[in-house]
Amino acid sequence: MNDMSGLRIGYAMTGSFCTFSRSFEAAQKLRDMGAQLVPVMSDSAANTNTRFGKAVENLSKLSEICGREVITTISEAEPIGPKNMTDIMVVAPCTSNTAVKLACGITDTPVTMAVKSHLRSGKPVLLAIASNDSLMGSARNIGELFSRKYYYFVPMLQDDPVNKPTSLVAQFDMLPQAVTAALSGIQLRPIIHHSL
Repeated sequence: MNDMSGLRIGYAMTGSFCTFSRSFEAAQKLRDMGAQLVPVMSDSAANTNTRFGKAVENLSKLSEICGREVITTISEAEPIGPKNMTDIMVVAPCTSNTAVKLACGITDTPVTMAVKSHLRSGKPVLLAIASNDSLMGSARNIGELFSRKYYYFVPMLQDDPVNKPTSLVAQFDMLPQAVTAALSGIQLRPIIHHSL
């Protein structure tokens, strides 16, 4: 689907700061394809300054791409479902911490509330995992989401199997494809692979 005109995408970001630049590029590509983006940021993503950028700059960048203010509170995220604001919810990047909360039904951030609210209508959620412990402590909970209805994943790369053997990072350049597939009820495969 090269034309996403009229498609309403919830675009949520959590605190995998080293992937923010790739996430912003993916969000811009979705906008360029005609999608309307509803931006959401977790508390960590919205308020933490890191070597990858200042919080205020990240908020401003996402707001500029999406053409609207970023949702940064649980109360702002709650109406997403009741007001039918989104056709698909994308979490890019999705940390293992957020994936664990989604698997356990914990709703304590703007992003987890956005997903919960969106899911009430039985619409797809697409996760772009980015975490150093995806294949360690968080593997069980990510695996739990593999089996959940409505959850889909952007294909992931084991980015450095030698030096970071438990790390997975979504292939952000595949996000538009993954959106199209998820809207059709299809999980792109392979879900996890590594470069040789």
